[in-house]
Amino acid sequence: MENDGPSRTALVTAYARAYHQIADRPQIFTDPLAARLLGVTAEELADPGTLTTDHLGDVATDRARRLFFAARARFAEDAVAAAFAAGVRQVVILGAGLDTFAYRTTYPDLRVFEVDHPATQAWKRERLAAAGIDRPETLTFVPVDFETQTLAARLESTGFTRSDPAVFVWLGVVFYLTPSAAHATLEYIAAQAQPVEVVFDYLQPATTDEDRADHRARADRLAGIGEPLFSYFTPDDIAAQLRALGFTDIEDHSAPELIGGYLDGSGRFESDSPRALRANRILRASR
Repeated sequence: MENDGPSRTALVTAYARAYHQIADRPQIFTDPLAARLLGVTAEELADPGTLTTDHLGDVATDRARRLFFAARARFAEDAVAAAFAAGVRQVVILGAGLDTFAYRTTYPDLRVFEVDHPATQAWKRERLAAAGIDRPETLTFVPVDFETQTLAARLESTGFTRSDPAVFVWLGVVFYLTPSAAHATLEYIAAQAQPVEVVFDYLQPATTDEDRADHRARADRLAGIGEPLFSYFTPDDIAAQLRALGFTDIEDHSAPELIGGYLDGSGRFESDSPRALRANRILRASR
């Protein structure tokens, strides 16, 4: 986490979503604000030189990862749409980063709470102003420094209602938390008035020497930019935790399955680098 701006991974995710708009067909996820928020044009995105800075890494060439970022965003927003249709009027985006849902949504009475580190939110608000992207009245920024503040205290001080149903979107965060910290957040979510739903992605542990080598390389790379990985879960382990907290409906997908389902409906995705997404999974749980 940078002290004066967003994390490297938040930037990578935003650039991946912006690049997806011009590079991938069929398109899984539509986000016309991603490039504007970053301050780049479609022409600049199409120029390979734009995508070679240290915070972008190989996002331009890693199609598999780019499609997963698009698919997980689509999956989360599909869940929000279904919950809204069922009467839910609160959505909490944990670790919102440079997410643009609140500025694109067409649901006039859906309250959106963006939770993130104060430095990330300050940088984002500067970029929103520079890009001329209006802040909707239904959006509330919830800056939380988890070293000194708690999610419960900060969120509930900004008008979030614990006695009303809600959807929690939690993308690209769980693996940077310790297992106990991740479980504590799930406990907080589970105590929300029903119906409550959470969508999050996670990493599953390696089972082969080849996968373990990939895990070490990824962990070393992220630790090198100050964002170390702390947790891995098997699908059975995370499902058991969720059921113990009262979640009864769990939908869990591998990354290739999720991407394939959106691309052609078959649930199959043939990647140029099949090992790239082997550890990534995403789930939706409700109660």
